[in-house]
Amino acid sequence: MSVSSSQQKLTAPYGSWSSPITSDVVSGAGNTLAGTAVDSLGRLFWLESRPNESARSVIVKGDDEASDVTPKEFSVRTVANEYGGGDFSISGDIVFFSNYNDQRLYKQSIGSKGDSAPVAITPDFGGPGVAYADGVFDTRFNRYITIREDRRESISNSVTTIVAIELNETIIQDPKVLVAGNDFYAFPRLDREGKRMAWIEWSHPNMPWDRSELWVGYISDNGDVYRRVCVAGANPTILESPTEPKWSSEGELFFVTDRNLGFWNLHRWVEADNKVVPVYSLEAEFSRPSWVFGVNSYEMINKHKNLIACSYRQKGRSYLAVLDMNKNALINLQTPFTDLRNITSGVNCLYVEGASAVHPLSIAKVSLDDQASKVVDFKIIWSSSPTSSKYESYFSSPEFIEFPTEIPGETAYAYYYPPTNPMYQAGKEEKPPLLLDSHGGPTEEARGILNLSIQFWTSRGWAFVDVNYGGSTGYGRKFRERLLKHWGIVDVNDCCSCAKFLVDNGKADGERLCITGCSAGGYTTLAALAFKNMFKAGASLFGVADVKLLKEQSVKFEAYYIDNLIGSEKGFIERNPMNSVDHFSCPVILFQGLDDKVVNPEQARKIHKALKLKGLPVALVEYEGEQHGFRMAENIKFTLEQQMVFFARLVGHFKVADEFTPVKIDNFD
Repeated sequence: MSVSSSQQKLTAPYGSWSSPITSDVVSGAGNTLAGTAVDSLGRLFWLESRPNESARSVIVKGDDEASDVTPKEFSVRTVANEYGGGDFSISGDIVFFSNYNDQRLYKQSIGSKGDSAPVAITPDFGGPGVAYADGVFDTRFNRYITIREDRRESISNSVTTIVAIELNETIIQDPKVLVAGNDFYAFPRLDREGKRMAWIEWSHPNMPWDRSELWVGYISDNGDVYRRVCVAGANPTILESPTEPKWSSEGELFFVTDRNLGFWNLHRWVEADNKVVPVYSLEAEFSRPSWVFGVNSYEMINKHKNLIACSYRQKGRSYLAVLDMNKNALINLQTPFTDLRNITSGVNCLYVEGASAVHPLSIAKVSLDDQASKVVDFKIIWSSSPTSSKYESYFSSPEFIEFPTEIPGETAYAYYYPPTNPMYQAGKEEKPPLLLDSHGGPTEEARGILNLSIQFWTSRGWAFVDVNYGGSTGYGRKFRERLLKHWGIVDVNDCCSCAKFLVDNGKADGERLCITGCSAGGYTTLAALAFKNMFKAGASLFGVADVKLLKEQSVKFEAYYIDNLIGSEKGFIERNPMNSVDHFSCPVILFQGLDDKVVNPEQARKIHKALKLKGLPVALVEYEGEQHGFRMAENIKFTLEQQMVFFARLVGHFKVADEFTPVKIDNFD
């Protein structure tokens, strides 16, 4: 799709440009990645979710020729803590995985002679009442240790434990509870001899990034945890959230915590003194919030016992590095990626999940020199969108911006994408319409990478901005905690401040500002429309419309999260979009999955009905079979199309080049 630079551009209004980055291209390129692993032969495996297969998740193997490991009747995904993660692991030539339909654990041989059929290793409870995640194989006792969430009594008050599953070839036994008593557990990790296990635990009302604890348990000859030591997090005078424990081959325990600078940095446990010492200190994040299980931001380089491969994030950019503990030096490695997720050790290489402004989410094989000081080869093994490069001349490059907020002296951050299309230009006096995206979480982060759904907008003449408002991650604890007790205030003000900043700098048309968001970002969208007059229309995707109802129907993982974010009963009343329908003054379109257990479909229906009665243009689109987040290609496609045509008809004052058939809009058609 390259275009000659000498070709004369057509002049047409912003928003009306035609583009080869169609909704079919976007929805067909949406494979997502959910982890990587390496087996005993050094072969790479990864888990990908496929929108074109009704969002089935499949384990795939191979560096050069990829092939599916998961049989067609299985889908690999856990619903533990509702958001899942840690769906599979590999030990030797055995893969362990959670099957989505029944939530049972299975094991499957992946030896050199071929893959066997999966065999269940947990009891059948007649449905998905028990979920497992984040497991490791215990060679000492031939068992599998994992997190178990038991939902049989109540989904809102499930029981989470660390359990051991005996790998008996003839009978499936009930798992043996090793650790219990707290609200949540994650990261069970065994040392090489299987005599010590580290884990993370936390309790209500905290989220794992607010306050958590790192424990080590000593394992007896009969496989029980007979003694426990709290390594980090129990001291009430030290506010910290340890995460990602990992044992070195020499038996040292490493982990990430934010006790010193307010940033997640690498630390080490001195067992003899039960003392924690920093490995390297930097105002940068060496981990990310544990919304899902299985985060893996660093790896030991075993052939160099004093070197750790790691990724860190600083001022909107990720870096791949090697930490030399002997020299107390951090050596940055040069790769094309500006955003990094998980790292997995291979044979004389690293497998890195990453992306950039021109690379969609990918897996790269990174080979280092003998000293592990520089990259000697970089090869992309898997891409979420392998054909995206042919549209590169249409790509809008994100500009990282820092903008002033309503609080004097405080700034927030965003990625601004200008309208970009080699075939078109707008009139000199025209400013582009702007779509502002408020990310979910709200403890999440916009990351400035290639996202074809963003390019769908910018290649048609829209400006797009992805905002990291106060409360986002990636900028340290202090920035993240701006949102505590102020959700619906700080995020809304920062989104409005960002839009104003772009208008004042001539990068957007102040009369054509639109806002969109998913989940918690949907709440920010609706709150901005209810409490401010900045935006002219909004789209809420499975968004929170009623914070009081969200609290009442919350899953266990987030049972007190909303209390922490809102802060008071007064806040639940004053910052509830559902209570402020009279303040809405512009069109709204709502998209909702009918199987959503995080944000109940009742929320979208209630606010749709209220806005309709008020007489505002409003539309509601519901999807059968979708949960919290749209995973099916046809629904991803339809949502993108309907947002664009909705904004174009009601705000844009232009005709979309594509032939989209709009849904019915109440009080408009």
